[in-house]
Amino acid sequence: MHIRTLGQGFEVSALGLGCMGMSQSYGPNPGTRQDMIDVIRSAVEAGVTFLDTAEVYGPYVNEELVGEAIGPIRERVQVATKFGWDIADGKAVGLNSRPGQIRKVADASLRRLGVETIDLFYQHRVDPGVPIEEVASTVGELVRAGKVKHFGLSEAGAATIRKAHAVHPVTAVQSEYSLWTRDPEPEVLPTCAELGIGFVPFSPLGKGFLTGAVNAQAFFSDDDIRATIPRFEAGNLSANQALVDHLRALAQAKGATPGQLALAWLLAQRPWIVPIPGTRRPSRLRENADATAVGLSADERADLDALAARVGVVGDRYNEAHMNMVGR
Repeated sequence: MHIRTLGQGFEVSALGLGCMGMSQSYGPNPGTRQDMIDVIRSAVEAGVTFLDTAEVYGPYVNEELVGEAIGPIRERVQVATKFGWDIADGKAVGLNSRPGQIRKVADASLRRLGVETIDLFYQHRVDPGVPIEEVASTVGELVRAGKVKHFGLSEAGAATIRKAHAVHPVTAVQSEYSLWTRDPEPEVLPTCAELGIGFVPFSPLGKGFLTGAVNAQAFFSDDDIRATIPRFEAGNLSANQALVDHLRALAQAKGATPGQLALAWLLAQRPWIVPIPGTRRPSRLRENADATAVGLSADERADLDALAARVGVVGDRYNEAHMNMVGR
């Protein structure tokens, strides 16, 4: 696994591991807690050392899981976590990026992760009730105190990124980005390029759709986030199938899988893009890691660049409530 550099010289593995699904959002976990610890440690052995979690995943239990997994191998990993919510009765009840809350979350995350420093600390969603300059200044204080190494933003708009970066350097912006979610391309990616900020795509495999494992007959349980997403409604999945069919055909011609091709396309976009696919299965982990060896010709990349516009993508990537919290 080769190394990529996000902003501020922060070096990480070219692919990361999104750990959220080990604790929530994708229905019943097929494995035990120990199985998930083994997946995380197997990822590190495969060179996937950039791990992504958040206090709100669970809540709290995902950070605890990651903390236990990395205990013996802390020096080999880079850990990203996030702040920005009020949490009550086991669920997020609203945004909260007030300075006191940020400091409180940092201390609690350090304890749960069992680390002395958080490598990358993201604001999970932009809080319209707190000026971003105040958020950036507070994280800057945590950096100077040695509790945090790098500051990040998640799902922020270009203007917010600029304002934050002017107060304290932003190392990475995390947002959904994939072959069927191209929202960051018009404004966010050019802003990151201009300011020297890395970009971390989550859901780079379209929440499983781009692997070819999800079809119009798929059933999602009530605790699966895809049950709430318009793009995953049966009719929309049928309409979007043309995208996966094209991806599968190209992948077969290259001796790769659709998921590997989707990741290879992201890696080819910019040298400072680091996707963080999530998985709970060792086999999928190995498949994803091997995507870094899949090359794309100029013609193949151009074909994939135009794919979503050519075949169309039907349905929003979030429900209305969540869509209102992105791009601020």
